[in-house]
Amino acid sequence: MKVLVIGRGGREHSIVKKLASSTQVETLFAAPGNAGMGEQAVRVQIQETDQEQLVAFAKENGVDLTIIGPENPLLDGLADCFIEAGLKVFGPTKAAALIEGSKHFAKQLMQKYDIPTADYQAFTDAEKAKVYIREQGAPIVVKADGLAAGKGVVVAETVEIACEAVEDMLLEGQFGEASREIVVEEFLQGAEFSLMAFVNGKNVYPMLTAQDHKRAFDGDEGPNTGGMGAFAPATHLSWEDYDYAVESILEKTASGLVAEGRSFTGILYAGLIQTDAGPKVIEFNARFGDPETQVVLPLLTNDLVQVLTDVLEGKNPQLKWFEKACAGVVVASAGYPGSYEKGVRLPEWPEEDTFAIHAGTEAVDDGYVTSGGRVLLVGTMATTLDKALNAVYSSLTAFDEHEGFFFRKDIGKSFQTK
Repeated sequence: MKVLVIGRGGREHSIVKKLASSTQVETLFAAPGNAGMGEQAVRVQIQETDQEQLVAFAKENGVDLTIIGPENPLLDGLADCFIEAGLKVFGPTKAAALIEGSKHFAKQLMQKYDIPTADYQAFTDAEKAKVYIREQGAPIVVKADGLAAGKGVVVAETVEIACEAVEDMLLEGQFGEASREIVVEEFLQGAEFSLMAFVNGKNVYPMLTAQDHKRAFDGDEGPNTGGMGAFAPATHLSWEDYDYAVESILEKTASGLVAEGRSFTGILYAGLIQTDAGPKVIEFNARFGDPETQVVLPLLTNDLVQVLTDVLEGKNPQLKWFEKACAGVVVASAGYPGSYEKGVRLPEWPEEDTFAIHAGTEAVDDGYVTSGGRVLLVGTMATTLDKALNAVYSSLTAFDEHEGFFFRKDIGKSFQTK
């Protein structure tokens, strides 16, 4: 088969890496890809937003299957374009991807189909939002309705901080179109985790859970980022809670989308929190999570091409997993998620017991330089989470000694057995 992966981030590199191990893949393309994908895929210099060129490339090159990685192309209707052209594509339509594109829509869907989540109200009027916040008190959560690159969420410890967030989003247009409307919701206490599933209509095939770390600095301090590290499976969750999350959240959501005329085919990602009342939804994504994909896909023993083919054809892919732990730590550019320098040379680091997933790098003659905020993820699999984390951190010494980079030193630490 000829397979095309659309995207350029760590998530897409992880997908490419998994696909490259398939005996069914003859040629693997990545558009536009990143420097780390060059060994496994032919990079195609077409942007993720260039629908016409992507469809034309797939047709001209006899691509058998296309996988759309990022959220923005999905919400712009890229999957619809491939479907209309009679091409096989893995990713939800624009209508189905709204589950990620609008937090208000997602909340309405959950409310209608009795899917457990935090209480909320949506606002376009800043003064009304501030009145509601004062009535509810803090802590409280303020979210931009649309896509904001993982940064449109403020967990406000005080009413004043929440009101400032409202003004930033609604009055100052902090996130542009994404914050023309906001969702203000109840703060939920508990440990967060992620649960992704392969979905086709009402058919849901769940993956292992993962634990993401979104805050920039150790101790869950600092601003929210796109994710500073992850591990899988999440260690704090019982199988009873896992089953509840699959049945009461993922399956209900998939069925609800079908009922709404927005049947979903692709990866449904649920960002969940384990509360005293059981798992509840924090957010939905319409694609593989990043960096969760980087620690979940290595644990999948199945051929990913066969899994995607089975799901698209309505067959049960019979997912199987290594009985191991996988952990990954993101190396970021100094200054991220704020401003940062590009073109910083990456030091050499030992890779014998780890793997590297690139996100913000460019290749140069004798190595790599940075091109983004989250530079790469260093990860590994081991028999226990402790061993996986120890191996990853042992390999990161070179970055620790370089002022151009930083990484969290406590990914997974509170979940280790020792």
